[in-house]
Amino acid sequence: MEAILSESAWESMHAPYDQPTYQAVLDQLRWSDVVLDIGAGDLRLTRQMAGIVRKVYAIEINAGVMGQPDQLPANLIPIRADARTLDLPFDITAGVLMMRHCTCFRLYAKKLRTAGATRLITNARWRMDVEAVDLEAQRKSFTGSGMGWYACLCGGTGFKEGPVEDWSLEKDRVISELSSCPKCMQESTEGRETRFMERL
Repeated sequence: MEAILSESAWESMHAPYDQPTYQAVLDQLRWSDVVLDIGAGDLRLTRQMAGIVRKVYAIEINAGVMGQPDQLPANLIPIRADARTLDLPFDITAGVLMMRHCTCFRLYAKKLRTAGATRLITNARWRMDVEAVDLEAQRKSFTGSGMGWYACLCGGTGFKEGPVEDWSLEKDRVISELSSCPKCMQESTEGRETRFMERL
């Protein structure tokens, strides 16, 4: 029987990546950035970011993974806390979320936008390659989008079907940024059902 992990258990897992993956993150950063690294782990990527950006806040919930960091760059600020509940600094320009197992994408995107970040560099939505999510982009609803690939601020991704004659290779290369998607709708329905059952 497969064990079901809680949201807290998933969010505290540490999964280091290889250097080409870290380089894909570093390539998205600017020298003027103030970065919030959510789930900084052993600070392997965070130290590299500190070498090319103005400042890095490194948030890690698992103190055992972060260890006792010594001789940190002056612009690297380690924070042992739960990013889901922490009040974020308001000088952030970009977030980094390298957690393919992330279950709180919507929460992190919302908190980063509120703190002033304009980008989220992550592998959490598609659970593979690194992407830079424009947190200020105009987004369509699922019903207002056409056939093709989509990615939502809730973390949902997928393909909206349509007539095959409407498909082209150009459309295959485009990902529509959505404000709502089937995952959002499912979570909304599940939330209403849970609240209804709690009232019984």
